[in-house]
Amino acid sequence: MTVSTGPVVDPADAYEIDRACFAHDRPDVPGSTLEEFTAALSVPHAGYRSEHHLGHLDGVPVGYLELSFPLRDNLDNAEIRLAVHPAHRRRGVGRALFALAERRLRAEGRKRLLGAASRRHPDGPAFAAEVGALAALEEIRSTLRLSESDDARLAALLADAWTHADGYRLVLWTGVPPDEIIDDVAALDSRFMLDAPTGDLAFEAEAVDADRIREGERARQSRGRISYHAGALHGDRLIAWTQLNGSRSHPDHAWQGITLVDPDHRGHRLGLLIKLANLAQIRELHAGLERVSTFNAATNQHMLAINRQMGFREVESVLHFQWTA
Repeated sequence: MTVSTGPVVDPADAYEIDRACFAHDRPDVPGSTLEEFTAALSVPHAGYRSEHHLGHLDGVPVGYLELSFPLRDNLDNAEIRLAVHPAHRRRGVGRALFALAERRLRAEGRKRLLGAASRRHPDGPAFAAEVGALAALEEIRSTLRLSESDDARLAALLADAWTHADGYRLVLWTGVPPDEIIDDVAALDSRFMLDAPTGDLAFEAEAVDADRIREGERARQSRGRISYHAGALHGDRLIAWTQLNGSRSHPDHAWQGITLVDPDHRGHRLGLLIKLANLAQIRELHAGLERVSTFNAATNQHMLAINRQMGFREVESVLHFQWTA
């Protein structure tokens, strides 16, 4: 039995590994299509450079490694996604790919690898422990099934939230934010790593500007995704923002992303208000939506409580690991 590594030449090889792992490890969430996956290989997330490698067992590709290098901040870090086909685990392929990641980390002058593994199956956390990565943050994935949602209750929650939000206005949009608020969106996005619990992860706040917001939207669109946004205005300034991402290829599922409220404007139920308003927007514009998934730090009891109010139910625990060279 021979284990080897090499670059991704045919995206279909990496895709088949990714698809099999996704179906095994997270069967309730649709994976990407080959077209979306191929686009993601060539268009990294805004502010990152990525590279892609395969692990071979007797010449057959059975493992996939993605390394993402931040280019504007967090320059000591690299983010790792390592997947080995469920039928070929525990045969040294993951070890070989991780050794490659170590070499690339040092070659790039970085100090830390950051990655995540679901606790639904023991393979990922066990592998992380074996290579010396330390658990640094637990996140909870929750799902809202719209067929089971109480629409009257959601409407009542929204109406009640408005009674606490006198002096604020709602704004809705899709894709790139309007020019008059894009700088406010960037300022809120820059706060994310300050406001969101990050546990022991060595991750600093990101410097986000309007160009990076536009770049992120272009990357998302190239991957076949549509973003839906809601925000709260105080005067002409955006002081709260939330985002949902839907898929063109899997219209039945969407991801609830970032939700942020300026610290000076908290206590007015704006987080709940904009999340409910954005849920209503995506249900109107994104035909066929059935489920919404989201991640929150296990310690973020405030946001978890808001999600439970909306009908989200916890389905999975994920551990974020950190490996230091």
